[in-house]
Amino acid sequence: MLHMTRVAFGCSSLADLVASIDSRKVGERVFLTTRYIPKRAAEIADGGSLYWIIKHQLVARGEVLGFEPDGAGRHHILLKAKVIPVATAPRRAHQGWRYLEPESAPRDLADGDMTGDELPPELIGELAGLSLL
Repeated sequence: MLHMTRVAFGCSSLADLVASIDSRKVGERVFLTTRYIPKRAAEIADGGSLYWIIKHQLVARGEVLGFEPDGAGRHHILLKAKVIPVATAPRRAHQGWRYLEPESAPRDLADGDMTGDELPPELIGELAGLSLL
């Protein structure tokens, strides 16, 4: 199993990401387009997730169901249409997607789950923007 990360383009909060995913869902799936299929797509499709970056932090994930060509030279990343919040973790923004090993992936958050050792997401974003994280 392997995960991947991607910037949630146009989203400034977790609520924006949830709204974006809801607006793009087809049934219980979401199709995201990428230029190239990952070389390690089989590992990702075997239980991996796509982790979303907002304001220089991993904030949520979506379960990857698979990959398929779109017929126009690009590929779809197929996700379950459910956004799962995760413990925030600093991550630099990047273009496209990057791999994320399972041992580096943040844990899922239950509803209202927040420990005292974690910084608020807005502060993490500010610190990461100043290159302090």
